[in-house]
Amino acid sequence: MDELLRQYKRIPVPERTEMVLSAELADHWRPCILQDQDAQVKAYFARRVDLRPEEVASLLADPNQTVRLNCARRSDLSSDQVARCVSDRDPNLRYFIARSPQLTSHQRERLLADEDPLVRRAAAKGPKERGTRKRPGQADLIR
Repeated sequence: MDELLRQYKRIPVPERTEMVLSAELADHWRPCILQDQDAQVKAYFARRVDLRPEEVASLLADPNQTVRLNCARRSDLSSDQVARCVSDRDPNLRYFIARSPQLTSHQRERLLADEDPLVRRAAAKGPKERGTRKRPGQADLIR
C-alpha cells in the first residue's frame, strides 16, 4: 500500500478529482482517496452513490467539514451514523441531516428544538429525498 499511496500522491490534484468522479474508478485507488489531503477530492468522493460502508464511515469521521457535509446527505447512513450527525457540535452538519428521511421522530424533534435557527427551519421542512446526477463518463453522484 505504501508504494501505491506514493504513486497516488504523484498524480496531480485535477487528475485525482477526475479519477474520483469517473465511472471507471479502479478499486485499488479507493483506500488512497480516503487518505487524500485535498478536501475537494474527498468531498467529490463522498458524493459517489457506490461508496462502501467502510468508506462512508471513514469520510463521515473526516476532520474536514465539507467532506462530512457531503456524507450527511447520504440515504445509506447507518442509524448510528445518523445519530452522530444529529448530535454533532457543527450546526452545518445538523442542518444537512435535518431533512434526512432516515431520522427517527425523536431525532426530528431534537432538531426542531435545535439552538441554531437554520437547523430548526430545515427540520421543519420535513424529509427530502436526495436526487442523483450522472454526467457522461462519471459515476452516479448524490446532489
